[in-house]
Order: sequence, then structure tokens, then C-alpha cells
Amino acid sequence: MGIRHYVRHAPAVTAADAIGLVADGALIVDVRRHFEWNRNHIPGSVHIPLEELTDRCLELPDDRLLITFCTGGLRSAGAANMLIELGFEAKNMTKGLIDWRSAGGPLQGTKHPPS
Repeated sequence: MGIRHYVRHAPAVTAADAIGLVADGALIVDVRRHFEWNRNHIPGSVHIPLEELTDRCLELPDDRLLITFCTGGLRSAGAANMLIELGFEAKNMTKGLIDWRSAGGPLQGTKHPPS
């Protein structure tokens, strides 16, 4: 991913807004690394690490709002910009996991890494 994806502000939503948007059909795209996903993740989210996003973006629906998510909001901002360039409707969840927890969003832990 090029630097241009980070220098522009991606359209953004707060975690509290994201919880409501998910209830209305938006999809969370978790762009964190595998070990971060294995530690905890948002139930119902799709996991595509940032470094795999370009190659795997066709796995994502093109008829739903995609909300990108990471630990603090920086990687997911770049991911949202990239998805927008690829023709998806995407927004970045600002402050990521930090605000998700504060807003009372559910988290699920994975006990065993995928084989």
C-alpha cells in the first residue's frame, strides 16, 4: 500500500456509530494481523490483514457499507481509502479497538489459532 492511502483522511465513523451501522447491515473488515485477530475480534467481522487486502478484496461484498477496523485507526484509515479507490463504499472506524471497547462493542476471543 502506498503512502497516498495514509495522507488523505478516510471517511470516518466513531465506534458508537459503527455499532449502529453494523446493526443496519454494515460489515466490519478487520485489517489487523493474524495474532491480533486471534487475541480478540468483533463477532461477525471479516478478517483480511492489511497486507492481503489488495489480493483479497473481491471476497468482500460490494453492496454493503464496509467499516475498516484495526487497533488504533491508522491502518484501517489506509484500508478504507484503498477500498474506496477499488470501488467499495467504505469508512474507517476511528480509534479502532480502543473506542470499540469503550462504546461497549462485543469482542470474541479465539482460543486456538486457525490451522
